Amino acid sequence: VSSGAGDLRQRKKQNCTESDKMAPEGRNKENSKLGRSPKYVLIQRFAKLFFGCLAAVTSGMMYAVYLSTYHERKFWFSSRQELEREITFQGDSAIYYSFYKELLKAPSFERGVYELTHNNKTVSLKTINAVQQMTLYPELIASVLYQASGSEEVIEPVYFYIGIVFGLQGIYVTALFVTSWVMSGTWLAGMLTVAWFIINRTDTTRIDYSIPSRENWALPYFACQVAALTGYLKKNLNCSAEKFCYLLVNASTYTFMMMWEYSHYLLFVQAVSLFLLDSFALAQTEKVHEVYRIYLFSLIVGYLLQFENSALLVSPLLSLVVALMFSKSLQVNMKKSTFVSRLLKIMYIYLVLTVAVTLNFLLKMFIPHKENEHLLKFIEVKLGLNTTKNFTMNWLLCQESLQAPSQDFFLRLTQSSLLPFYILVLIICLFSVTQVIFRRICGEPLKETVKLEDGRIGERPEIVYHVIHTILLGCLAMCLEGMKYLWTPYVCMLAAFGVCSPELWMTLFKWLRLKAVHPILLALILSMAVPTIIGFSLWKEFFPRIMTELTELQEFYDPDTVELMTWIKRQAPVAAVFAGSPQLMGVIKLCTGWMVSSLPLYNDDDLLKRNENIYQIYSKRSAEDIYKILTSYKANFLVIEDSICNEVGPVRGCRVKDLLDIANGHVVCEEGDNYAYSKYGRFCHEIKMNYSPYVNYFTRVYWNRSYFVYKINTVISFQS
Repeated sequence: VSSGAGDLRQRKKQNCTESDKMAPEGRNKENSKLGRSPKYVLIQRFAKLFFGCLAAVTSGMMYAVYLSTYHERKFWFSSRQELEREITFQGDSAIYYSFYKELLKAPSFERGVYELTHNNKTVSLKTINAVQQMTLYPELIASVLYQASGSEEVIEPVYFYIGIVFGLQGIYVTALFVTSWVMSGTWLAGMLTVAWFIINRTDTTRIDYSIPSRENWALPYFACQVAALTGYLKKNLNCSAEKFCYLLVNASTYTFMMMWEYSHYLLFVQAVSLFLLDSFALAQTEKVHEVYRIYLFSLIVGYLLQFENSALLVSPLLSLVVALMFSKSLQVNMKKSTFVSRLLKIMYIYLVLTVAVTLNFLLKMFIPHKENEHLLKFIEVKLGLNTTKNFTMNWLLCQESLQAPSQDFFLRLTQSSLLPFYILVLIICLFSVTQVIFRRICGEPLKETVKLEDGRIGERPEIVYHVIHTILLGCLAMCLEGMKYLWTPYVCMLAAFGVCSPELWMTLFKWLRLKAVHPILLALILSMAVPTIIGFSLWKEFFPRIMTELTELQEFYDPDTVELMTWIKRQAPVAAVFAGSPQLMGVIKLCTGWMVSSLPLYNDDDLLKRNENIYQIYSKRSAEDIYKILTSYKANFLVIEDSICNEVGPVRGCRVKDLLDIANGHVVCEEGDNYAYSKYGRFCHEIKMNYSPYVNYFTRVYWNRSYFVYKINTVISFQS
């Protein structure tokens, strides 16, 4: 093994040396033919690199400023009090930001981390490791930066926090710019990528709805990883650039895994793309397996630093990577087009899949894991393999992000011209890749250097990778609308690369066999003309809309919630525990600091069960049943939301009260008719009537148009 590893390192060194020597010689020959001096070429290359980098950085900075301006116009953030600002964080976002606040209030960073890892002041009767369970590494980093940079006297904590997130979104856009630039060779593709990304912002990012969400922290690092991987997969890359890309892939992969609990699933999709790329012998095997080692290292380090997170050990990524590395020995001589090598290739693919599935099954059998069991149950129900009356499963199935994408989504992408050009580019690349695979099967070797006149865009490994990657992400996006935020940014990138790439147009002209016009000249013209026309049309149609967004003053004000939080801070005891919907409990925890009975988190079985039990306040159950549920969690106050109790949803059967009736057996469906069976009225309605037995268990202490707060009696007084 050691001798084999030494041979591999020696081959890599020789390849780097040869490419470093051959590249200048080839360029010098080409320049001498064109009558250019090396000095002129050096200046030209430097100017192209300088202006491209300047355009990439400027695009990212402008997008970050755009997000900040839009956020200010939407929420009037600068003119709000702290309580009103915090109310803009809803659901799980409120929980993430509340822990950031707690870290800043702690006497020291070490003490703050200890309190988060042994947290018993958030959820009643429960001590949680919040850093592990909620992936709070972004908040840890933000708090360290805020205190270490001495920003306490310069900027408020909330502005520093959202400023980091907006800055990361700028890096996200810059990484997409660079990826498209590296693939096409022109930074015009990067500009078009950014334009499409911003115009389709509703479908490319969730930053408008949930600033602190984990994907807003993590996806910029994944975009950097994809950009570095694109460069790393390129042929004839000089040694310095290859090392830089390799190090960047290392750093960004590890950081991405630490920022998001579901990152290993997205890396699994990427690993499958690389596996297919290598299986068809379209990339250097050594490079692909180096990426596998990066995955393995990141999983091991992530497991250790995430408090021995068992979800990483049973992840499909680990099983696939181990299977690939175990089966690598069978890939000897596969690049040669003999019958034996083709047979070995089929055996190799079969062995990898078999070992990966078997290993994952064994790991799940012997390693205790509860974190993602609900995901498997959800997939079963989603695919129609199982049915359930479980409230949590049905509630998840009713969420918009877990539905199939609507027609409006495809209409928006078509109106911005993104979808038609993406389909065109994808078809050309896919057919070219298919031709290359067929040639490899027939024994034709890949060219070391693909020239423009060859018209073989499918022989470039980085292009093949992106084609496979977007197809896999697209399949997921067609099943779950929430996955569009992973797919659409790379649709923007691939479409922009295609229309700006002379090689893609040349590939098309090779198939059409143009003779009237010189195909190379026409490809160069179209690669400049088409994106320019697209850019001007987008500018004319969408730029006024974007400027209107920035100049139009919007108003987000929720006086009822402000009044509720103010009453809690002034009137409720410090040791009080509040019960209500998980989304509202997150806001109460952030704005008041009081303990709550549930949280809007869906990666813990106990919290999921708590949420379902607390939601029973909107079901048709007796006052005694609800009282027993609430007191079992040591709740002192109950908050009923009128919006849930009187909800009139667009889809009947997806309202909270409908799902509770189904789970409790209070609704029987026969031939399309619904029959309700319950001797009790709906609790949230009945308690407002102030009659026995409800007044025996609960005393109303506060109400406004949206909320009703009841004190849970410790001593039950029976009234007639």
